[in-house]
Amino acid sequence: MVNIFKKLAGLNDKKNQFENQKEAREPEEEIEIIAAEKSKQAEWLGDDYDEGQLSIDVYQTPNKLVVKSTIAGVKPENIDISINNDMLTIRGKRLCQEEISEENYLIKECYWGGFSRSVILPVEVEAEKVEASIDNGVLTVILPKAKSAKQIFIKVSEK
Repeated sequence: MVNIFKKLAGLNDKKNQFENQKEAREPEEEIEIIAAEKSKQAEWLGDDYDEGQLSIDVYQTPNKLVVKSTIAGVKPENIDISINNDMLTIRGKRLCQEEISEENYLIKECYWGGFSRSVILPVEVEAEKVEASIDNGVLTVILPKAKSAKQIFIKVSEK
């Protein structure tokens, strides 16, 4: 019964048509198509969108939020940490010390270049008391929680 619906919707034909197109392409054509798609994506995102995403751990204690990230190879002067309203942003740049041509790489998994990460903070923090440090390639940002306002209960009366 499912096949009848697929046939009525033309799904089998579309699938076969796509597979036939894919088989008809040469590997060079596939590479050109992928490169063209990446080029379209880069054009849409703009030239300055060449950033990697920083991985982070965020946890809390009763008095603070703690954000940790492995950023080996990044100097403190190449890191920018900002808080805007309830959003923490960590941005930086990991610079490669050597000039190595692409054809000489056998494996290339490390990310070199700009990176950033923004996270919405779940509680209000005292922005002026935030501390950040790097120890053995691990960035730690400590955000003291703001003293919570006293909760006020309001009695509703009937008129």
